Amino acid sequence: MSLKVALESLGCSKNLVDSEIMLGILKNKGYRITGNFYEADIIIVNTCGFIESAKEESINTILELAEYKNIGKAKLLLVSGCLAQRYSDDLKKEIPEIDAIVGTASYTKINEIIDRLSEEKNIVVLDDINFVYNENLPRYVSTPKYMAYLKIAEGCDNNCTYCIIPQLRGRYRSRKIEDLVEEAKKLANSGVKELVVIAQDTTRYGIDIYGESKLHILLEELSKIEGICWIRVMYSYPEAIDEKVIKVIASNEKICNYFDIPIQHCNNRILKLMNRRTTKEDLINKIRLIKSYIPDAILRTSIIVGFPSETKEEFDELKDFIKQIEFDKLGVFTYSMEEGTAAAKLKEQIPDEIKNLRRDELMIIQQDISAKKNCEKVGKIYKVLIDEKVEDNLYCGRSFEDAYEIDGVVYVNSKKDISIGSFVNVKITQSLEYDLVGEMIDEFSK
Repeated sequence: MSLKVALESLGCSKNLVDSEIMLGILKNKGYRITGNFYEADIIIVNTCGFIESAKEESINTILELAEYKNIGKAKLLLVSGCLAQRYSDDLKKEIPEIDAIVGTASYTKINEIIDRLSEEKNIVVLDDINFVYNENLPRYVSTPKYMAYLKIAEGCDNNCTYCIIPQLRGRYRSRKIEDLVEEAKKLANSGVKELVVIAQDTTRYGIDIYGESKLHILLEELSKIEGICWIRVMYSYPEAIDEKVIKVIASNEKICNYFDIPIQHCNNRILKLMNRRTTKEDLINKIRLIKSYIPDAILRTSIIVGFPSETKEEFDELKDFIKQIEFDKLGVFTYSMEEGTAAAKLKEQIPDEIKNLRRDELMIIQQDISAKKNCEKVGKIYKVLIDEKVEDNLYCGRSFEDAYEIDGVVYVNSKKDISIGSFVNVKITQSLEYDLVGEMIDEFSK
């Protein structure tokens, strides 16, 4: 009887795609995939090591799942991903239950590593992080069958001073347009309706292999694929969003008018310390450019508060900026001092207490902005993709304004049964701080 494998994927959607490739490889080799860790013969934890909270979650998950070697059937525990790449020696020393440590460039060898464990123990495999992406690998898509992520590049060249990713994932490497279109067609044929385009920075796509950004061309090609209804672009650095990309999004009904632009701050001194290639004035001009083509564009961003030496005046400037722009979606993170980064060497590190207070202040401001914007949506009609049935006559879904498992949701009241993964027209009847409530009017034909 074939062995059962259970995998826990932590961190970002880019990491999830790596997890899906590992599962695809193992499934093709005859392993059975299970979500029940108690029944699993082999457990894999694909970790995140981006910031301190993510590292803690990864370590806690490893320790928790290691217990299944005592209370379940598990014989092998493998740890992969960013934490494995970054702290392989520490993990090997501190958690003896781990049988193999697999770096960010080695996940494609997961079957070979498991085979080796029949004769070896305490294996550590850390290959060159600037590996060439293998286009011929199988993938076991773990998201709902109607949506999937499309990772268009690996690595990052931005070298923000607070970020460890280039040291864990290597330089930016784009995949070819034809390979991405081929993968997207396979996903569409399997029932995927929503395609989420991801990379560490999607706006840099193509520069390394084509000499210039080709995101707009890629989006045009993806939009031609039959069956794909929504294309959502994530992680777009604001300085590289150009008029060509904006025009393609504005003119193509399949591409969601959704801009995920992590600005991190607005003060020019802090932006320079972060090694961000933009200024406050640039950010304002870019947002104006987007709105000039797409007035109803949804703007999502992320902010870091408590960066080393951030003054009260600079934080106040950030608060005023958030109030001025009124982002539709906003995530706030406290600065995490990561060893090996340039920012960790900066003087005037901000105490955690102040960082937490600043985060809370921004979230209160954003809560009011979100509540006001949602209130203005009452009475409007939205095309909603249904994600789940909550209870009888009540469903949960998303409009183009909301990314899966990141943003808010639309609760849909309906006396008719609605198929999960279908599109319906919904009239908004009530607004909450981050979510909406509405009544189904009719189903979409697609």
